[in-house]
Amino acid sequence: MDTNVFVSVGSTGTEAQESFVRAIEERIRAEGMTPHTVNRNTFTAGAPLDAVAELMKTCTGAVVIALERTYFPSGIEKRGGTQEHPLSETKLPTPWNQIEAAMAYAKGLPLMVIVEKGIKEEGLLDRGYNWYVQSVVPAPASLSSSEFNGVFSSWRTKVNQYAPVQPLLPGGHTGDVADWTLGQLLTNLKPSQLWSMLAALFALIAAAFTLGTKLHGH
Repeated sequence: MDTNVFVSVGSTGTEAQESFVRAIEERIRAEGMTPHTVNRNTFTAGAPLDAVAELMKTCTGAVVIALERTYFPSGIEKRGGTQEHPLSETKLPTPWNQIEAAMAYAKGLPLMVIVEKGIKEEGLLDRGYNWYVQSVVPAPASLSSSEFNGVFSSWRTKVNQYAPVQPLLPGGHTGDVADWTLGQLLTNLKPSQLWSMLAALFALIAAAFTLGTKLHGH
């Protein structure tokens, strides 16, 4: 079975960024995994957010590559407030890095976060969460460092061990309907759903009885 990995990365703006992203993708493939990025190597006619959610269902790990998308030499944070302070040489990645990192974390996917040096580290790209944030120069040579190799190896082990956690529903059973008994299924149906199911069941029995009568008549 293929090991699919979700890769969160925006469209590249420079040849250096593209070369770096390709180097990471090649490294992932070299480890027997397949990288998937919406609108880069995986395409859909649906809404982007829905496409990301569907794609993540098939993945057992996620890589976030945060590269410079927006740059401004100076600015002000919390302008007009008591905590106002100046900003300089500020670099921001695509906001999709934050969205997709949050979605991957919510699904419990093992995360590896790679941030271009100088990027403003905030949200899920900041340090101090359950994953290690690597701040690197976006160049293929950065993938040869002992730091990157160590983090990659640790993340790869977590990907191998990944098992989706099914949410517990009332009664202590999992969210996988295939594992439910008939009693559990009936207990968790809403009244309207139960009546619809019973109506369909009665219709099926009536149809079978009618067919049997006709066949018997012949």
